[in-house]
Amino acid sequence: MPKLAVEVQGHVAPGFEPVLETFRENFARRREVGASLHVLHEGEVVVDLWGGYAARRGRPWEADTRTIVWSCTKGLSSIAFLMLVARGQAELDAPIASWWPEFAQAGKERLTLRQALNHTSGLIAIDDAIELEDLADLERVEAAVVAQAPEWEPGTKQGYGAVAWGVVSAVLFHRLAGETLGSFLQREVLGPLDAEISLGKPLPAEQVATLYPFGRRETVRRVVPSALWGGEPERSVFRDVALRPKSPTGRSLRSNPSLGRAGLRRLNDARLHGIELPWCGALASARGLARIYAPLAADGSYRGVRLVPAEALEPLHARQTWRDYDEVLHKPIGWSQGFCKEAETLFSPNPETFGHAGLGGALGIADPKAGLALGYVMNRLDYRIRSPRAVALCHAVYESLGTPMQHNPLLDQGA
Repeated sequence: MPKLAVEVQGHVAPGFEPVLETFRENFARRREVGASLHVLHEGEVVVDLWGGYAARRGRPWEADTRTIVWSCTKGLSSIAFLMLVARGQAELDAPIASWWPEFAQAGKERLTLRQALNHTSGLIAIDDAIELEDLADLERVEAAVVAQAPEWEPGTKQGYGAVAWGVVSAVLFHRLAGETLGSFLQREVLGPLDAEISLGKPLPAEQVATLYPFGRRETVRRVVPSALWGGEPERSVFRDVALRPKSPTGRSLRSNPSLGRAGLRRLNDARLHGIELPWCGALASARGLARIYAPLAADGSYRGVRLVPAEALEPLHARQTWRDYDEVLHKPIGWSQGFCKEAETLFSPNPETFGHAGLGGALGIADPKAGLALGYVMNRLDYRIRSPRAVALCHAVYESLGTPMQHNPLLDQGA
């Protein structure tokens, strides 16, 4: 994309000037194209910034611009499951087969909902050749999930199901609630919170930013060197995807339904925005992401809208699972009912923090200890698993709160 002058708009509360400086720095030093950042502290807006471009030819990024937020969608889906559990409509530790008998095939007889949500189920890939368009046919997708064998005995290992998690979640949620994730979320979460997020609902083109994945030139200059000489986990992940397609990493990241030859750019196709993709397909603004996490950073409610009782949030504060080595991501990571629990030097110094990052850098988190909810979206996808742009913004936020984080080496990396 051609270099254009960047105007940053919005505001920060007194004391949060480091966040504004870092947001501008992402454009100047880290090749940001278009982005927005929204932070709520104790229910009040302390950061609301946007800038850059939503598309070629200089279409400006607006305060309510939305973009595909990739795996941040998993956090949205996890909120829906959290609500079902709080309402007594789902049991985390009962075998799924106890309420869906057909599921008890291919080694899944004792697999639980908690294991499915926390990436310890072994369901890291879908082998049936389903396509993205097949996701509208729930019977077809159910058959694929029923037939799928876990990669390992459920509960014995952890491996991130990049695609399969969403396929399995879509089927399980429909079985439990009798409706799709998208319809439930719109009625119970997004509408009441007035959150600028949609799942399975196309929007006018002028509201949606164009994604700019790393292209062939960046692959040669950055991805290939990372695969050969880069630090963990990028090196291991890139090598497995390229050279070991049958490894857990290769199977997870290449799982059906695939994006096909168009690759990451395929999600610029508005036709796919009308299909519920619970692992990657949400269209969100930064304000929208922050707003859905605001109740979870408090007592379960925000501005009179209650999602869950306060006691339903307490189990999320601790790491329900933690592995020093994830079989797919090759890094330490943990999970709590589908929400990611990262290392303390990445996005938050507080282990109570939970949420989900998305491919390329998007991020939505709740920090109940600090009373903080954060949403960050952008359209130039970083090639790294952990985006220095998102990390830099989070470090600036906590610096502004007076709780600076330990330095992360990612901040020393270039664009």
